[in-house]
Amino acid sequence: MDLSKNLLDKLRPLRLLALDVDGVLTDGSLYFHADGSETKSFNTQDGQGIKLLQASGVEVAIITGRDSSIVSQRAAALKINWVMQGREDKLVALTELAEQLNFGWEQIGYCGDDLPDLAAIRKAGFGATVANAPEYIRQQGDYITQRSGGQGAVRELTDLIMQAQGNWQECLNHYLFNQNVL
Repeated sequence: MDLSKNLLDKLRPLRLLALDVDGVLTDGSLYFHADGSETKSFNTQDGQGIKLLQASGVEVAIITGRDSSIVSQRAAALKINWVMQGREDKLVALTELAEQLNFGWEQIGYCGDDLPDLAAIRKAGFGATVANAPEYIRQQGDYITQRSGGQGAVRELTDLIMQAQGNWQECLNHYLFNQNVL
Protein backbone atom coordinates (compact mmCIF):
# COMPACT_ATOMS: atom_id res chain seq x y z
CA MET A 1 0.00 0.00 0.00
CA ASP A 2 1.33 3.42 -0.96
CA LEU A 3 1.01 5.67 2.07
CA SER A 4 1.64 9.41 1.97
CA LYS A 5 4.32 10.83 4.26
CA ASN A 6 1.68 12.82 6.15
CA LEU A 7 -0.37 9.68 6.81
CA LEU A 8 2.72 7.69 7.80
CA ASP A 9 3.69 10.45 10.25
CA LYS A 10 0.27 10.12 11.90
CA LEU A 11 0.22 6.30 12.00
CA ARG A 12 3.74 5.48 13.19
CA PRO A 13 3.45 6.83 16.76
CA LEU A 14 0.05 5.22 17.49
CA ARG A 15 -0.15 3.20 20.71
CA LEU A 16 -3.97 3.17 20.94
CA LEU A 17 -6.80 2.77 18.45
CA ALA A 18 -10.19 3.69 19.95
CA LEU A 19 -13.31 2.62 18.07
CA ASP A 20 -16.98 3.50 18.10
CA VAL A 21 -19.27 0.47 17.82
CA ASP A 22 -22.53 1.20 15.97
CA GLY A 23 -21.60 2.20 12.43
CA VAL A 24 -17.89 1.31 12.80
CA LEU A 25 -17.61 -2.20 14.30
CA THR A 26 -21.15 -2.88 13.06
CA ASP A 27 -23.09 -1.64 10.06
CA GLY A 28 -25.15 0.49 12.41
CA SER A 29 -28.23 -1.73 12.33
CA LEU A 30 -29.89 -2.49 15.66
CA TYR A 31 -32.23 -5.47 15.88
CA PHE A 32 -34.63 -5.40 18.83
CA HIS A 33 -36.52 -8.57 19.75
CA ALA A 34 -39.91 -8.93 21.44
CA ASP A 35 -38.26 -10.08 24.67
CA GLY A 36 -36.33 -6.79 24.86
CA SER A 37 -33.01 -8.25 23.77
CA GLU A 38 -31.03 -6.86 20.87
CA THR A 39 -28.73 -8.24 18.22
CA LYS A 40 -25.67 -6.74 16.53
CA SER A 41 -23.54 -8.19 13.77
CA PHE A 42 -19.75 -7.96 13.93
CA ASN A 43 -17.31 -8.63 11.10
CA THR A 44 -14.85 -11.46 11.77
CA GLN A 45 -12.14 -9.83 9.67
CA ASP A 46 -12.37 -6.77 11.90
CA GLY A 47 -11.95 -9.04 14.90
CA GLN A 48 -8.88 -10.71 13.42
CA GLY A 49 -7.40 -7.30 12.63
CA ILE A 50 -7.96 -6.15 16.21
CA LYS A 51 -6.18 -9.24 17.55
CA LEU A 52 -3.25 -8.72 15.16
CA LEU A 53 -2.96 -5.05 16.06
CA GLN A 54 -2.94 -5.88 19.76
CA ALA A 55 -0.27 -8.52 19.17
CA SER A 56 1.85 -5.85 17.46
CA GLY A 57 1.74 -3.73 20.64
CA VAL A 58 -1.09 -1.29 19.91
CA GLU A 59 -3.90 -1.12 22.48
CA VAL A 60 -7.51 -1.16 21.28
CA ALA A 61 -10.40 0.52 23.06
CA ILE A 62 -14.13 0.77 22.53
CA ILE A 63 -16.04 3.97 23.25
CA THR A 64 -19.74 3.73 22.54
CA GLY A 65 -22.82 5.77 23.32
CA ARG A 66 -24.99 2.74 24.01
CA ASP A 67 -24.83 0.17 26.79
CA SER A 68 -24.95 -3.37 25.46
CA SER A 69 -24.09 -6.76 26.88
CA ILE A 70 -23.32 -7.83 23.30
CA VAL A 71 -20.53 -5.25 23.14
CA SER A 72 -19.15 -6.55 26.43
CA GLN A 73 -19.18 -10.09 25.05
CA ARG A 74 -17.45 -9.07 21.82
CA ALA A 75 -14.82 -7.05 23.70
CA ALA A 76 -14.15 -9.98 26.03
CA ALA A 77 -13.79 -12.37 23.08
CA LEU A 78 -11.23 -10.01 21.52
CA LYS A 79 -9.50 -9.34 24.85
CA ILE A 80 -10.15 -5.61 24.57
CA ASN A 81 -9.41 -4.25 28.03
CA TRP A 82 -10.63 -0.69 27.52
CA VAL A 83 -14.42 -0.59 27.07
CA MET A 84 -16.37 2.58 27.80
CA GLN A 85 -20.12 2.19 27.25
CA GLY A 86 -22.92 4.70 27.63
CA ARG A 87 -20.58 7.53 26.62
CA GLU A 88 -22.01 10.03 24.13
CA ASP A 89 -19.20 12.37 25.25
CA LYS A 90 -16.62 10.59 23.10
CA LEU A 91 -13.90 13.24 23.42
CA VAL A 92 -14.26 13.36 27.23
CA ALA A 93 -14.09 9.56 27.35
CA LEU A 94 -11.07 9.49 25.04
CA THR A 95 -9.36 12.16 27.16
CA GLU A 96 -9.93 10.08 30.30
CA LEU A 97 -8.49 7.05 28.55
CA ALA A 98 -5.46 9.01 27.31
CA GLU A 99 -4.77 10.22 30.85
CA GLN A 100 -5.23 6.75 32.33
CA LEU A 101 -2.81 5.22 29.79
CA ASN A 102 -0.49 8.24 29.89
CA PHE A 103 -0.61 8.63 26.08
CA GLY A 104 -0.19 11.90 24.22
CA TRP A 105 -2.68 12.78 21.48
CA GLU A 106 -0.16 11.89 18.77
CA GLN A 107 -0.22 8.31 20.11
CA ILE A 108 -4.00 7.99 19.80
CA GLY A 109 -6.13 6.99 16.83
CA TYR A 110 -9.91 7.22 16.83
CA CYS A 111 -12.50 5.97 14.35
CA GLY A 112 -16.12 7.06 14.46
CA ASP A 113 -18.98 7.63 12.05
CA ASP A 114 -21.34 10.32 13.33
CA LEU A 115 -21.71 13.60 15.21
CA PRO A 116 -20.93 12.26 18.73
CA ASP A 117 -17.56 11.13 17.31
CA LEU A 118 -16.64 14.37 15.58
CA ALA A 119 -14.61 16.05 18.33
CA ALA A 120 -12.66 12.83 19.04
CA ILE A 121 -11.91 12.36 15.33
CA ARG A 122 -10.54 15.90 15.16
CA LYS A 123 -8.53 15.74 18.43
CA ALA A 124 -6.87 12.34 17.97
CA GLY A 125 -3.43 12.22 16.39
CA PHE A 126 -5.03 10.04 13.72
CA GLY A 127 -8.74 10.58 13.13
CA ALA A 128 -10.58 8.21 10.83
CA THR A 129 -14.09 7.57 9.67
CA VAL A 130 -15.83 4.95 7.56
CA ALA A 131 -16.90 5.16 3.93
CA ASN A 132 -20.61 5.32 4.76
CA ALA A 133 -20.33 8.14 7.30
CA PRO A 134 -22.12 11.39 6.42
CA GLU A 135 -20.11 13.72 4.19
CA TYR A 136 -19.69 16.33 6.93
CA ILE A 137 -18.00 13.68 9.10
CA ARG A 138 -15.82 12.36 6.26
CA GLN A 139 -14.52 15.90 5.68
CA GLN A 140 -13.07 16.09 9.21
CA GLY A 141 -10.80 13.06 9.45
CA ASP A 142 -7.29 12.16 8.36
CA TYR A 143 -8.50 9.00 6.65
CA ILE A 144 -11.72 7.59 5.20
CA THR A 145 -11.86 3.82 4.90
CA GLN A 146 -12.79 2.32 1.56
CA ARG A 147 -15.04 -0.17 3.34
CA SER A 148 -18.20 0.66 5.21
CA GLY A 149 -18.70 0.21 8.94
CA GLY A 150 -19.26 -3.43 9.86
CA GLN A 151 -17.92 -4.50 6.47
CA GLY A 152 -14.19 -4.66 7.19
CA ALA A 153 -13.48 -0.95 7.79
CA VAL A 154 -11.71 -1.68 11.08
CA ARG A 155 -9.58 -4.38 9.44
CA GLU A 156 -8.56 -1.83 6.83
CA LEU A 157 -7.38 0.47 9.64
CA THR A 158 -5.56 -2.21 11.61
CA ASP A 159 -3.71 -3.40 8.51
CA LEU A 160 -2.85 0.20 7.63
CA ILE A 161 -1.42 0.90 11.09
CA MET A 162 0.63 -2.30 11.08
CA GLN A 163 2.00 -1.51 7.61
CA ALA A 164 2.95 2.02 8.64
CA GLN A 165 4.64 0.78 11.81
CA GLY A 166 6.61 -1.90 9.95
CA ASN A 167 4.86 -4.90 11.54
CA TRP A 168 2.96 -6.16 8.52
CA GLN A 169 5.64 -8.42 6.99
CA GLU A 170 6.26 -10.07 10.35
CA CYS A 171 2.55 -10.80 10.59
CA LEU A 172 2.45 -12.24 7.08
CA ASN A 173 5.51 -14.39 7.76
CA HIS A 174 3.78 -15.86 10.78
CA TYR A 175 0.95 -17.10 8.59
CA LEU A 176 3.03 -17.90 5.50
CA PHE A 177 5.70 -19.86 7.29
CA ASN A 178 3.97 -20.67 10.59
CA GLN A 179 6.70 -18.78 12.41
CA ASN A 180 5.97 -17.94 16.00
CA VAL A 181 6.82 -14.26 15.63
CA LEU A 182 3.69 -12.60 17.05
